[in-house]
Amino acid sequence: MSRQALWSPPQLRASLDRWNELDASVKDGVLALTLTLLAFVPTLSAIGGQIGDLPERPANALSIALTLAQTLPLAARRRWPAGCLAVVAGAFATHQALGFATTFGSVGLYLALYSAGAHQAGHRRPLMATASAAYAVLAVVLHHLGSPQRVPDYLAFYLALAAIWLVGGTVRTRRREEAERRRLAAEVATGAERARIARELHDVVTHHVTAMVVQSDAAQFLLTSAPERAAVSLTAVSDTGRRALTELRYLLGVLEATGESAVADPARADRAPALGRVTDLVEQARRSGQSVELSEEGERRARSVDVELAAYRVVQEALTNAMKHASGQLTRVLVRHREEHIEIRVTTDGPAASPATDGLAASPAAVPLTRKPGPEGGRGLAGLRARVRMLDGELEAGARPEGGFEVRATIPSQPVQE
Repeated sequence: MSRQALWSPPQLRASLDRWNELDASVKDGVLALTLTLLAFVPTLSAIGGQIGDLPERPANALSIALTLAQTLPLAARRRWPAGCLAVVAGAFATHQALGFATTFGSVGLYLALYSAGAHQAGHRRPLMATASAAYAVLAVVLHHLGSPQRVPDYLAFYLALAAIWLVGGTVRTRRREEAERRRLAAEVATGAERARIARELHDVVTHHVTAMVVQSDAAQFLLTSAPERAAVSLTAVSDTGRRALTELRYLLGVLEATGESAVADPARADRAPALGRVTDLVEQARRSGQSVELSEEGERRARSVDVELAAYRVVQEALTNAMKHASGQLTRVLVRHREEHIEIRVTTDGPAASPATDGLAASPAAVPLTRKPGPEGGRGLAGLRARVRMLDGELEAGARPEGGFEVRATIPSQPVQE
């Protein structure tokens, strides 16, 4: 591989990705080893921290040990930032007091200070106070050893060290704020997911249980008046129970799936409630004794799963409330397939007994269909509004002036292929 190919953007990006995947302790070890090797490069000896300016002593084993003490502890700079700073700062102070030549390894003091500011969790103020006191002692020792530095020189060097500490502290603050932001975002996402699960369970359980109750009541009545027809009602109860179990299995499968697996599973997608299965809802309502008329206008188009499910749930909730509050009354379901949206209108004849008890009364958030808007709706309508609004749609529900009640929804959508 040529040198140009080695430094090409894809290769460089891949190298950076591999570096980012390494453990923090490995990175710190590489940093410490690199700084140690650079500390003994002659051309870099002029670069480093220097405050004493005492007469230079020739290098010996002690100077080498002090240099290593300023670089190798950086391998633990994140795990033990305070201990790393103590060792590095002590080695630096001793190196300056003994008058050894400047070494690039003294850069380790700056890195240790930054690491203490960025990674030290507790006792930050005592650590800073101790470091400041130790620096004052070093300044006094250097002065008595004949250092030509004056108070402004010591103060300037101290301010430079303090600035490095503050930079680390700023990084730590931003990381803490980012962690808090992510925690709050996770809580919001968890709450939204719990609300979504509650809506799904409400839509599935309420509809099917309502149908089963109505069918069971009809079967009890027929046992005495028309026993030969009671078996039909009991069969409808059994079919409704199986349908409820199917939808609950689908819902549990979606909850257990993660990422694209919930969408990519063909078997699960086939069981998903969709607008094309509205006829099943109508047939189920009819078996429960509800008179339902279904009509569709326009050409049915492939929509996203969210749009299909939202439309299905609107019809399902409207039929559920029709069976509960206007049993036996004629209910009309109209679905209009437009190019950019779906319109759904479900009307039920007769007096609207008390649709507000299950959330079909208008609320301040929706445009009322009556002259006197009802109280805030319950879980059913609230869940429908939340679902439709997430798709930038509109939902209106309420009693009609001529009697009965009506649910209308407009759900924008684009074909799946777009």
